[in-house]
Amino acid sequence: MKRTTFSVVFFCKKTKLTKKGTAPIYARITTSGRSTEIYTQCRIEPEHWNQRLERCMLRDPVSTQINGILATYRTNILAAYDSLIKEGKTLDCFAIKHRLEHAAASSRMFLAEFSGYCDKRQKEVGIRLTQLTANKYHRLLRYMTEYTREQYRKDDLPLDAIDYAYIDGLNTFMQTAHNCRNNGAVNLLCCLKNFILYAIRNEWLGKNPFRYYKMKVDRTNVKVPLTKEELDTLIHKPLPNDRLARIRDVFSFCCLTGLAFTDVDHLRREHITTDEDGTQWIHKPREKTSVMSRVPLLPHPIALLRKYERDEACRVRGKLLPVPSNAKMNAYLKEIATLCNIPKNLTTHCARHTFATLAIEYGMPIDIIAKILGHTNTNMTRRYAKISEANISREMKKIGEMLHYNVIHRQTKGRAVEALPLVCVYSIVSDSRSPRGVRTARAARRRSRCCSAGRSVGAVRPLRASAHSARSSRRRPSAARWPESPRGKFRAALTA
Repeated sequence: MKRTTFSVVFFCKKTKLTKKGTAPIYARITTSGRSTEIYTQCRIEPEHWNQRLERCMLRDPVSTQINGILATYRTNILAAYDSLIKEGKTLDCFAIKHRLEHAAASSRMFLAEFSGYCDKRQKEVGIRLTQLTANKYHRLLRYMTEYTREQYRKDDLPLDAIDYAYIDGLNTFMQTAHNCRNNGAVNLLCCLKNFILYAIRNEWLGKNPFRYYKMKVDRTNVKVPLTKEELDTLIHKPLPNDRLARIRDVFSFCCLTGLAFTDVDHLRREHITTDEDGTQWIHKPREKTSVMSRVPLLPHPIALLRKYERDEACRVRGKLLPVPSNAKMNAYLKEIATLCNIPKNLTTHCARHTFATLAIEYGMPIDIIAKILGHTNTNMTRRYAKISEANISREMKKIGEMLHYNVIHRQTKGRAVEALPLVCVYSIVSDSRSPRGVRTARAARRRSRCCSAGRSVGAVRPLRASAHSARSSRRRPSAARWPESPRGKFRAALTA
């Protein structure tokens, strides 16, 4: 094991004399041949400095005070050196200097400061954030407390001890010990990152441990919305008991209104309004963002509200719908999906995605969907609205109808050609005035007659236009633009 040497020397730097004839006093820290200097904020006349004793030789009050400051500096340097040894960190002169310059940060404890930060965020509920966001900070505090005790065998750590290894270990701990998925763990780490930035702004930390830590969101774990057929099956499927029927009603209400689970849970009578046309609306601020959602009610959601209007359980709880806890509802939705033969992972948030996807499929503008969902911009709405395969197929068919490209059916060995509309193809790629173009056109007419008579012909291989035809096509006008040109007349004769 390599031996580490350590020494502290105070000296007067005579090369930095001021106009008054004073020079600064520095402390030189040396470890294993490497050194750094720290300014002690003290100045003295060089002739009054004793380098052998490393102190001021005078006995006046100012000199006595300077000697006391230097003694305090020596004590703090030794204390920083001792703390690095206890923490098992590298004994480096620069680490000692950093510890000395950030003594306030080293005295701050991580979990204690984060707990205070959680209380600060809790006071901002309703002003800057929602209660759900504040709950995430308290949940993260609980996970970090467990991780620190299990991994470091301590109740708390110094604030400046939080590094890349701690963050990476915490991420692994949340995904293994508490079954957090990758996106859930990343969401909680964002809360920790906000606290670290808060500490840096307050100069409690000198470096950001998240600087090189990459938090990747899993884009493959997307929620698959229901199709219209699957939603119809779920709504009209007879269920074996009232428990599943009530869950199905809440889920279908979310699918047809776009409300999130927490918004349906907090839906009250005062949120339902009727305009002058008799249309019933939901005007409710979102629980997550406090952005107002404006949702006109369809007949089925209105029928569900009337169904549970006199339900005793709903009236006792002051709710419009029988909404259970999120965990129970997700568990019951798995049973409903099995009974309805829907091979998808049904969750409460899947209903919100279903509404956005169906609205896109039926042609609702994206900005109107954003108003209904309570989004401030359409970028978030596009994440909810999935383009279905039926939508893609429909648009692809439209492109095919616009292009009108004929398919060339080639004959294989032992098979006859079903159709061979080659006239248009060869008339475009060939030059009517070139010998090659004339041969191509004649071959096209011969093969067309053979196909119409039911006779088999050999495989057709499209001929490339010669250099002469390419040059002539650039010189001469096209047949489409100039029908009276020789090429135009020839093409008209072929297509007649």
